[in-house]
Amino acid sequence: MTKKKTAKWVHKDLLGLEYLSKEDIELLLDTAESFREILDRKIKKVPALRGKTVVNLFYEPSTRTRVSFEVAAKRLSADVINIAVESSSVKKGETLNDTGKNIEALKADIIVVRHNCSGAADMLARNVSISVINAGDGWHEHPTQALLDMFTLRKKTGRLEGLNVSIVGDIAHSRVARSNIWGLTKFGANVTVCAPGILIPPGIENMNVKITNDIDEALSGSDAINVLRMQFERDDMKAFPSQLEYFKKFGITEERLKKAKKGIIVMHPGPINRGVEISSEVADGVNSVILEQVTNGIAVRMAVLFWVSQARDKDKKDEITH
Repeated sequence: MTKKKTAKWVHKDLLGLEYLSKEDIELLLDTAESFREILDRKIKKVPALRGKTVVNLFYEPSTRTRVSFEVAAKRLSADVINIAVESSSVKKGETLNDTGKNIEALKADIIVVRHNCSGAADMLARNVSISVINAGDGWHEHPTQALLDMFTLRKKTGRLEGLNVSIVGDIAHSRVARSNIWGLTKFGANVTVCAPGILIPPGIENMNVKITNDIDEALSGSDAINVLRMQFERDDMKAFPSQLEYFKKFGITEERLKKAKKGIIVMHPGPINRGVEISSEVADGVNSVILEQVTNGIAVRMAVLFWVSQARDKDKKDEITH
C-alpha cells in the first residue's frame, strides 16, 4: 500500500481557495480534524501559538467569524486583540495599508481582516511581512467559511469527491459561494447554483458549475444544500424579488425537503433570515448541520492560524540563515 503524500504548507497568508492546491486544502482539513478533538476535552487549549499575537481587523459587521477566530486563537494559546474600526483611526482617514503597517510595528504576528472591498486582503498581504488571513473581502472570497463547510461535509459523509452540492440564494453577492465552488470542485464534487436570474452572476458557468432557476431541480439528487443569506441591503436598483416572493419560489421548507434525497444535509453560513431563505422547521430540523458548522469553524480556523504561523516562522528563519 502506498503511503499518502502529505502536502508541505508554504503560504504565510490565506487569501482565498482559488489558488490553493487540493493538497493544501486537504492538509488544512486534516489538521482541523486533529484540532476538532481538542474542543471536546476538559481543557480546550494547546500551546501551539503561545507568545503569538493575533489581531482581528474587521471593517464589516461580524459575529460568528470574528468570535470564531478569537476562540480559535485562544485555544492555541495566542494573545488576541480585536480592533473596532468604528472607534479606530480608520475613522480619521487612515488607510488599510497604514493600519496594517502600524499593527506590524506593534509586533503582532497575524492579521485577520474582513473588508468590504474585493482584493483588500491581498493588497494588505503584499504590504506587510506578517501573516494575513482573509475573513471575507467584498464579493470575492471567504476561504475559512468554505473550508468549514467542506470540513462539515467530509465529516458527515466521509468524502467530498462525487458529492452533489447545491448552493442556493444570493450567488451574485456571495463570497461564500465563490470560495465553496473553488474548494469543492478541486475535490471532484458536483456543484449546482440556484437563484433568481438577476442573482446569477455573469461568467459563473466558467467555474464548472451547473446553473438552474428551479429550486426543486437543485434539490433533486443533491447530497447537501448550502443556503445563502439573501443580501437585500445590496439591492440598490430595487430589482430583487420581495422577501415573501423569494421564500415562495426558493425558500427551503419541510415540504420541499420531502421531495429531496433522503438525509440531505442542510447548511447555512449565517446569519439566518428565518422565513426568507429557510423555514425555522428546516433550520432547527434533523437535516440541519448549521450549529455543527459553527463548532467546526473553530477547528478549521485553528488549523489556518497554525499553518500560516508555521510558514511565517520558517520565512523568518530562512532570512536569518541567509
